[in-house]
Amino acid sequence: MFKRIALISGNHAAEVRDTLVAVIRFLRSHNVEVVPDEFCARLMREAGLGAATSASPPAGCDLAIAIGGDGTMLRAARLLADYNVPLLGINRGRLGFLADIPADAVESNLAQILDGQYVEDERFQLNCQVERAGRTVLENSAFNDVIIQKWNIAKLVELQTFVNGRLLHSQRADGMIISSPTGSTAYALSGGGPILEPSLDALVLVPICPHTLSNRPIVIDGNSTVEVVVGTPEIDRASLTCDGDIASVLQTNDRVIIRKKDKRIRLIHPRNHDHFSILRAKLHWG
Repeated sequence: MFKRIALISGNHAAEVRDTLVAVIRFLRSHNVEVVPDEFCARLMREAGLGAATSASPPAGCDLAIAIGGDGTMLRAARLLADYNVPLLGINRGRLGFLADIPADAVESNLAQILDGQYVEDERFQLNCQVERAGRTVLENSAFNDVIIQKWNIAKLVELQTFVNGRLLHSQRADGMIISSPTGSTAYALSGGGPILEPSLDALVLVPICPHTLSNRPIVIDGNSTVEVVVGTPEIDRASLTCDGDIASVLQTNDRVIIRKKDKRIRLIHPRNHDHFSILRAKLHWG
């Protein structure tokens, strides 16, 4: 079913290399062609597994496997953002909300998945644009969240938030998180936001340390257009991050527009995947 698989990582840690070696040997034993990214290609050379192919993932691949933590999954999602390539995660990080195959059960899970025994679910991404003086100066994608936050000084930033053109609130805060359901277990959760079931067509807006203490997180329809206007007079007081990567330093009157992206991420899970079970395990619920 999957004959050409992209391998994606984000670091050169020894545990990642060990898992990568096991994955490659297993896939090759099943006549699967592997296409490594730059990190995996270097680890392959270090492990004596031969040179990388000339193609770059995800070109021509019918599956991508990310080896690492949820940060690696986010990196893989960015690489796959405009492709219809399903994504599977092997967890070598900490929490592993997205990368849900444990490192000690790689071969058994991969055998089932190659045999067609898996669960697939689609998650929507976010599209983010920054408009400055009437023109678009940045466009980016995010799988988890888009965050406007204070940058290089311990002072609050001034933000106005609109939903579908209607004013939601004006506030002074450390920032604002606009999260997809997938990202609701990330920074938005730390900021006091609710956990959204991944299948929900919704967005959650979470203020970061608002000066008005009654300003609480709010869940809105997933098809909404969110616009955040930066009112802070200093041009280098606020920054924009997409999935934790700094995308831009914001200026006064910049308009950050977030809406659902027209392409989705297809996640592959083991056949016994259960989102509630993952929440119980990762968040130590009884």
